[in-house]
Amino acid sequence: MNDAPKDLVPTNRRRLIGAALAGTFIAGAPAIVRAQAMPKIRVGFWPIASGLPFYAAIEKGYFKEAGVDVEPLKFAGAQQVMEAMLSGRSDGSANGTGSANLAIGAIAQPGLFKIFCTNPSNAKFVLDEFIAPANATYKTIGEIKGKRVASGPGIQNVTLAKTMLERAGATGNTVIELPIGQHVAAIAAGQVDACYTLEPTGTIGRMNGTTKIIEAGVVAKYILGDPMAPWHGGAATLTSEFIKKNPEATKKYMAAYIKGVELVRTKPDEARAFMKGYTAIEGPLTNEVPLASYMPYSEFNASSIAYFQKFYDLFTEKGIFSQKVDVNTLLYKA
Repeated sequence: MNDAPKDLVPTNRRRLIGAALAGTFIAGAPAIVRAQAMPKIRVGFWPIASGLPFYAAIEKGYFKEAGVDVEPLKFAGAQQVMEAMLSGRSDGSANGTGSANLAIGAIAQPGLFKIFCTNPSNAKFVLDEFIAPANATYKTIGEIKGKRVASGPGIQNVTLAKTMLERAGATGNTVIELPIGQHVAAIAAGQVDACYTLEPTGTIGRMNGTTKIIEAGVVAKYILGDPMAPWHGGAATLTSEFIKKNPEATKKYMAAYIKGVELVRTKPDEARAFMKGYTAIEGPLTNEVPLASYMPYSEFNASSIAYFQKFYDLFTEKGIFSQKVDVNTLLYKA
């Protein structure tokens, strides 16, 4: 006959539950009770091709395998991604989020985030381009004069569009902000004469016969002075607050994310399929989209940082940044 007090078992269960909630350890407690759940990581993105490693890591289950709970948050533009981080509604950004937009957030709230992966592009690894109607006679952006030119939304896109037109000798243009997804339709409807846009827009317009690409890799050429220079136009980040509070989740998330980068690098054809549902492109068109390059924090060197700084310095010169932003202070260091 069992002479143990009737409430012994429920009391022990209460102790185990209480210990789990308090994050403490009791010898002999089952591992499932001792383990602490990883926090949800809310990551903002906007629907362009350079966010591919993030999309792939979700769809391939890399985050789940790493034991992290990731919630993708879709926004209309990079500015909204940054604003969500500032307001505490997001814990980071996926690749493709404008680096200049992020820097403005860092000026508003110093130490807001750390960059752990960028998506450098140039004439070989294409993200940025100018497009025009398929029957347009323009061969370079310098020939686009006195026209209505659309750019993506946000200060980064508008500043780059105006500066590149200016440096190419294209004068008298009116630059209009439009969501990236509307660029091809706006040209087809005759609302604008050209667009500074980002992939997959150029591919969509080319494949459906509506638009053509005039020049690609334009930021490297006109802003950095070398068509093959790495333009770190977008970046994946985590907020410094999240990193500080969740060091283990941070390591697991970044490792899984970089696994997505490696998939894009080594198996681009497999990775391309994951644009579906995250961008405006799917099906056979995914095979046509040019891919950006990617640079995790461990691969940064003096040259790449110098080009990154040159990009930021443009925004200081134009008065967009209220102060100089030092790239080095924004980079994640393990």
